[in-house]
Amino acid sequence: MKCVICKSSDIQMKIVEEEIKAGRDIVLIPMEVLVCLNCGERYYDRKAMRKIEELRDRLKRHDLEVEEVGKVFRAPAA
Repeated sequence: MKCVICKSSDIQMKIVEEEIKAGRDIVLIPMEVLVCLNCGERYYDRKAMRKIEELRDRLKRHDLEVEEVGKVFRAPAA
């Protein structure tokens, strides 16, 4: 398999943190997906996409246990 972005063949399975937005919050979901080690392009199979959709639905229903791992702050425009 070659990367569709950079044409590298250096693609491996890696654990990444997928971001799912929930209103103004972001939930990080660890997932194992194919990643181009040259440019970082990610490749999701059907199983991974179904998992993301399932977690997004559970998040909307408030049926997903999450933990706070940090905070994001915004400074006023200069």
